[in-house]
Amino acid sequence: MKIDVFEAYLAQIEDPHHRARTQEVLQWVADTFETLVPRIAWNQPMFTEHDTYIIGFSVSKKHLAVSPEREGIRRFVEEIQRSGYESSKMLFRIGWDSPVDYALLAKIIAFNIKEKANCSTFWRKETH
Repeated sequence: MKIDVFEAYLAQIEDPHHRARTQEVLQWVADTFETLVPRIAWNQPMFTEHDTYIIGFSVSKKHLAVSPEREGIRRFVEEIQRSGYESSKMLFRIGWDSPVDYALLAKIIAFNIKEKANCSTFWRKETH
């Protein structure tokens, strides 16, 4: 299981539904994007490629937050909204009882992988 690095993080999620949903999403990312490296940083599960951030997740009482960096939100904000998710500048929220739009998640991750292929820093340099 490629996401063994997330075991301690998952174990501390008290609600069994939230824990199972989070594990499902993390496993899907690992299975779908096999080149990504799962890791914990800032107490959050995330995936990197060539030591650059691709996507991260965090758990709250009401949702699973997905953070593709600001550029990932900007690029896909309309699709995020069409999927029924709330978003801010840096993340979008998947309610615990909402379906996961895996097609959208795949597009966002693929976008970050492509856009950051030549990135030599962990975070992308902001362009405004």
